[in-house]
Amino acid sequence: MTKKFLPAALLTLTTALTLAAAPAATAASGQGPGGEGSRTRISTAFTLPGAKVFPEGIAADPRTGTVYVGSYTDGTVYRARPGGRTAEVFLPSGTDGRHTANGLRVDAHGRLWVTDSTSGVSVYDTRSGARTAHFEIPGSEPRFLNDLAVTPDGTAYLTDSVRAVVYRVTPDQLAAGSGPLLPAYDLSGRLTPSPAGSFNLNGITADPAGRFLLTVDMTAGDLYRIDPRSGAVSRVALTGGDLKTADGLDLAPGGVLRAAQNTRNTLSRWQLSADGTRARLVRTVTDPSLQIPTTLARVPGRTLVVRSQFDKDGGPMPSTGAPTAFTVASVRGL
Repeated sequence: MTKKFLPAALLTLTTALTLAAAPAATAASGQGPGGEGSRTRISTAFTLPGAKVFPEGIAADPRTGTVYVGSYTDGTVYRARPGGRTAEVFLPSGTDGRHTANGLRVDAHGRLWVTDSTSGVSVYDTRSGARTAHFEIPGSEPRFLNDLAVTPDGTAYLTDSVRAVVYRVTPDQLAAGSGPLLPAYDLSGRLTPSPAGSFNLNGITADPAGRFLLTVDMTAGDLYRIDPRSGAVSRVALTGGDLKTADGLDLAPGGVLRAAQNTRNTLSRWQLSADGTRARLVRTVTDPSLQIPTTLARVPGRTLVVRSQFDKDGGPMPSTGAPTAFTVASVRGL
């Protein structure tokens, strides 16, 4: 990691989250566009050990049921085994020079991808913890590598919240083990202008069939569709709401898109059209117990949601007090 970029990245994140902040509703029930309520159960899936974890990324391995969570403030990666109530340290802080851990994904081969917001992305063997590949952004321009998605063909796509670009790592590059992390798509000229210092691209997710990618502009609240084959970029037509403050995204089979909208303490569910060009808001769940949710992962029967507590002492936002124990929430009925 190139440490000289870290203070600027922290400042950018603080500014972005402060600009995005919105009052949190106190209702624990979900709402649909017509205002109908339905039951949602929010509980704690597991605890993350440590006094200043401030988690951000999460990834679930469908083959084993193991869940991985990354710390934004020191880069530790935690591992929660199936049925466990407390996670363990899998990759300690500073491993391979990594001091932040934002986006996490487990690919179809069981490899764990971990982004470092100020430098690049590393790939790890989930059995041994050994790093098998590393890709770094060249140059000295400001950057904030945020989230990633892996398509069925094994290509990884990563967002930059400062430069408004999407990077790409192909299977051939992964096999080579290292190299520069270069932009594949530049959305900077397509996005709605936003205040200086705010983030744009954040979460990214892939269509399970590999036909398109979706990435969100968290400040404007817009969703974008990228065709990996043609390179075409278009704005998705949203009905019933927006995706302001949207952080992590998860797209399930059947076109069910879920989003974590961080400073709103909101989770939203959208129904995507078959071609990925339109999305309709189906349901929202807003509750302060989500503690600024930064991302989510769908596992059988429930959604796991990262409770970042970014607004507590030691986090990247202006503090509202001391943090409680750091946990990942289990949400049923989203």
